[in-house]
Amino acid sequence: MRALPALSLVGSAGDGPEALRQIRALRPALVLMDIQMPGLTGLQVMRALAEDAAPLPAVIFTTAYDEHALAAFELHAVDYLLKPFAQERFVEAVTHALQHPAVSARERTLPALEQAALAAGPLERVLVRDQGRIFPLQAAQIEYLRSDTKYTALVSRGRSYLVRLPITSFEQRLDPARFLKINRACIVNLDFVESMTPDESSQYVILLRDGTRVTASREVSKQLRADSL
Repeated sequence: MRALPALSLVGSAGDGPEALRQIRALRPALVLMDIQMPGLTGLQVMRALAEDAAPLPAVIFTTAYDEHALAAFELHAVDYLLKPFAQERFVEAVTHALQHPAVSARERTLPALEQAALAAGPLERVLVRDQGRIFPLQAAQIEYLRSDTKYTALVSRGRSYLVRLPITSFEQRLDPARFLKINRACIVNLDFVESMTPDESSQYVILLRDGTRVTASREVSKQLRADSL
């Protein structure tokens, strides 16, 4: 804890049921959780906490399985640590969590518990795969998102990355000041929009910087007309 003096360890748990009990009793601001635990998995513990009336802490997942790390974003994890991880990566994740609203609301007197939980707030990065490697993609670098059945394609810098989450999971987490859902299957990053032009049906055609064109729904087109100066 020397590198992170703001942390105070108040408890630990060896299985899912005990983690759930301690989180409910101690109400920590930050929780570190391994997804694979006896009794209840980390994801099951999080879902149980989501049903409580108490405020939810920030969570950092630790896992050796990348498919579980991807699922963590659906449950609003602040960050994830893919085992094995270095101390520098741990410090980075906790420093990021210290800036989270769930932590700031407690004036950063941050007890940490070594198991599970849930968080809210705009998504800042997503774990993606590319040619056998896994790396974090910053949300600000995502140009647009397209629904691909039960997957979502994230497009950034000419590359498309498939993530095993529905586009609705991203819609709930992306910064609404930057991202706009233009139809049921597509969300665009307004920072990468070149122009918006109405077609013969008065629906706006969104031209992105990479040349991609996407037609906004009638409802969104109406909203865009109302918001234009």
